[in-house]
Amino acid sequence: MEDVLIDFAPQANAGLWAELWLSLASLLRSYTSAHGLHTGRTAEVEWSEAHIVARHGEKSLNLLRKGPCVTWMRENGHSGILEMTETGRLRGTSFEEEMDMAAEMWARELMQ
Repeated sequence: MEDVLIDFAPQANAGLWAELWLSLASLLRSYTSAHGLHTGRTAEVEWSEAHIVARHGEKSLNLLRKGPCVTWMRENGHSGILEMTETGRLRGTSFEEEMDMAAEMWARELMQ
């Protein structure tokens, strides 16, 4: 009989992923506001349980969540898949960074 590895983490931590998701949306809203303060520009940031969208002019960022997995897409078609970690970081295939640093980078790009 073959051993099968079953990952229960996404179900077991559903509340954690929801809290981290809300934090990511709040960070995006705060950082886009901060980047627009000196010019009086604002970004529109909307979120739900599984979707965050941030828009400023022609620029946009769409984030979709399923458990800890986050798919992102920019207005120019660039996209990727990240994973939220239990420590509040976002992990890609070759990097891992603090969620607030990723939100700040996205906000800066949107507000330029």
